[in-house]
Amino acid sequence: MHSDRVTPEQIAARLDAFEVRRIDLPGARRAAVAVTVTVVEGRCGIWVLRRPEQMRNHPGQFALPGGSIDPGEDEVDAALRELDEEVGVHVGRDAVLGRLDDYATRSGFVMSPVVCWAGADREVAPNPDEVAHLYFAGLDEIAVEPRFVTIPESPRPVIQLPILGALIHAPTAAVIYQFAEVLAGRATRVADLEQPVFAWR
Repeated sequence: MHSDRVTPEQIAARLDAFEVRRIDLPGARRAAVAVTVTVVEGRCGIWVLRRPEQMRNHPGQFALPGGSIDPGEDEVDAALRELDEEVGVHVGRDAVLGRLDDYATRSGFVMSPVVCWAGADREVAPNPDEVAHLYFAGLDEIAVEPRFVTIPESPRPVIQLPILGALIHAPTAAVIYQFAEVLAGRATRVADLEQPVFAWR
């Protein structure tokens, strides 16, 4: 899908055709992230953020808006709340276009990605406590060939996604990669993709 021609209806149709796989991992904490589709200057894409270096967890790492699922919430509630808290963009449950596979992180979470539509040219107000920089990545930019590397600590391949002038790793890279693959009509699974050791904490 070209970033200047795709519609939310087309994205929702691709997601609707994708059979989501859930992960039930006893003892894991539940989290959700928002894959937020927006339009900037006529290009359709998603927001990706970088965490501040002073954060206690995952400092300086690339991420999608997200966090733990609070009591009484489901993954949609949590993803949309985190989008509002971290980026300053509020959307309702009717903006949800679909979901992607759960991903189990090395830090003890099962993360559920929720894809939502934010509309065009939204004003943003990133929370400086959570966001050092907010990036826009066009759909054409995220449809890039990933790199897979091996590490001695795991038999699973580590994914590196070369976008935004950097190498983005799992779990963020796994979610973005699967989103791009689903948009291309491919039901690519990412549960077996590894995170780099620095992200295991």
